[in-house]
Amino acid sequence: MSCLKALNKFNVYIMTQTEALYHYTLRLGDNSLISGHRLSEWCSRGPILEEDLALTNMALDHIGRAQAFLKYAGELSEKKQTEDDLAYKRGERQFLNNLITELPNQDFAFTIARQLIISCFEFYLYTELCNSNDPIVAGISEKAVKEVKYHLAHATDWTCRLGDGTELSHQKMQKALNDIWMFTGELFEMDETDQVLLKAGIAADMTLIKPLWYNHLKQVTTEAGLKLPEDAYMQSGSRKGIHTEYLGHILSEMQYLQRAYPTAQW
Repeated sequence: MSCLKALNKFNVYIMTQTEALYHYTLRLGDNSLISGHRLSEWCSRGPILEEDLALTNMALDHIGRAQAFLKYAGELSEKKQTEDDLAYKRGERQFLNNLITELPNQDFAFTIARQLIISCFEFYLYTELCNSNDPIVAGISEKAVKEVKYHLAHATDWTCRLGDGTELSHQKMQKALNDIWMFTGELFEMDETDQVLLKAGIAADMTLIKPLWYNHLKQVTTEAGLKLPEDAYMQSGSRKGIHTEYLGHILSEMQYLQRAYPTAQW
C-alpha cells in the first residue's frame, strides 16, 4: 500500500498503512508506559518486601516494552521523533493508552484485579502479534509474551489468595473487579487503524481475542470464588485522545523534568 496520503473520488481521506502502524505502535507503547508508571508507584509501598520487588520489576518490563514500541513509532512519524519525545513531550490529548491503565492504584486488591485483566488481555494480544507480518512488532511481541506470562501468573496467584482468603480480602477483590469492569470494553474496540493493519496481516483481530480473554478470566475468578460483573455501560474515548482526569496528573509528574529542562542531556 502506498505511504502517500490518499483521497478517493469522493474526496474522503484514507489512512495509509504507515500512518495506521504509527498509531498502532503508539497505542501499544502508551499502554505499556502508563501501566509501568502506575506499577512503579508501588516501589517501597508494597504490602511485603517480595511484592514490592515483584511489582517494581513488572513496572520495568512495561517501561522496556514502551521504549521499544515508542522508538518504532518515532521512526514511523513524519517528524522522526525519539521515544523520549513521544513519552515526555506530548500532551494528554495526544496519548492513546486505554483508560484502564491510568486508574489510580487505590489498594493492593485493586492493583491485582487490574493486573489480572490487563495481563490476561496482553497475553492473548501479544501471542497473536507474534505472528504479525511486521517483523519489529512481532519481535517486540515475542519478548513481551515471556514477560506477560509471569505477570499473569502473579496476578492469578494473588487473585485466588485474596478471593478465597478472608471475608475482607474477598470483598475487596470483588469490589475491585466491579469497579474496573466498565473500563474493559474499550480494550477490544477496533477503528480504522485496526482495519487497515488487519488487511496487511499486522494487527490482531480483537473479536478473536475477547472470548479467549473472557474465558480465561472466568476460570480464574471462579477458582477464586469471585464473579465476573455483567457487561453494562462501558467507558470509552482513548482512541480519540479522551481520557480520565487521572492521566493529566500522571503526566504532570512523569514529564516535569523534561519539560522544565527541555534541552538537557543525560
